[in-house]
Amino acid sequence: MKNLLSIADLSRDEIITILDTAGELSRVTQGPVKKLPTLRGRTIVNLFFEDSTRTRLSFESAAKKLSADVINFSAKGSSVSKGESLKDTAQTLEAMGADLMVIRHPASGAAQLLASSGWIEAGVVNAGDGTHEHPTQALLDALTIRENFPEYGNDFTGLHVAIVGDILHSRVARSNVLLLKAMGAKVTLVAPPTLMPYGVGTWGVDTAYELDQIIEHCDVVMMLRVQSERMNGSFFPSEREYAREYGLNQERLYRMKSGSIIMHPGPMNRGLEISAEAADSTRSRVLSQVKNGVNVRMAVLYLLLGGSIAGDN
Repeated sequence: MKNLLSIADLSRDEIITILDTAGELSRVTQGPVKKLPTLRGRTIVNLFFEDSTRTRLSFESAAKKLSADVINFSAKGSSVSKGESLKDTAQTLEAMGADLMVIRHPASGAAQLLASSGWIEAGVVNAGDGTHEHPTQALLDALTIRENFPEYGNDFTGLHVAIVGDILHSRVARSNVLLLKAMGAKVTLVAPPTLMPYGVGTWGVDTAYELDQIIEHCDVVMMLRVQSERMNGSFFPSEREYAREYGLNQERLYRMKSGSIIMHPGPMNRGLEISAEAADSTRSRVLSQVKNGVNVRMAVLYLLLGGSIAGDN
């Protein structure tokens, strides 16, 4: 396997291989050896056409822990602002020695285009394309869930995960639905009708329009950021009403199922989709997600450039 573009491209065994590899790399780098020579001599480009903190720094940290050279590209201040195309940008960076490109782009399908166009020989990892997918986020979320529910192992059957908020604009939700279904979990999407995607009935998940209906029955409550930058109209009456109806506030925090956890891909809008009490509670696994992001991305880079994913030909 040369690219990671979508969770749909991975078999269940490949997902487990990535998670297992992430766990092993985490154990190794937590010891006296903080850096591995695995990808020495390889060059990884972070090709980011959208702003990012967690994902870009996570990929950079992962690459450096594997001894790869890293080139960070930001569309702001680059020739893209002068009209340079994705093709020319990618080919220029490959000419500088890139072995793999990690791309984040506002257009859905950009990663697929880059990988399948024949423009470059380098591998491609999708770090988020428009409202389409964000596969490494789903993988790190799965690793976080597996760590917190070891009794389920690699079979999430019987585990109930609620994904709450701006489903319509969320690439995180789409990737998580694919992965969690592959692992056997029950998934419920919770959102106001205006933020529920058209055709969601074909996704093979449950839907709910009131968070209070399900909050007491979920093992994992994954809150999503309201992506106001992708909204060109009014999707709910006001932020105050959204927070009242769909926010994970202190009252709902107290009603959560015993042993359940809170997740959020970040960045968090405190006071909107999640209260400070919930974000900072003992149930919160937000920082664990950040830590696991580095481990999962190390695993992906290693398997694409240094090792092999189970099932490869």
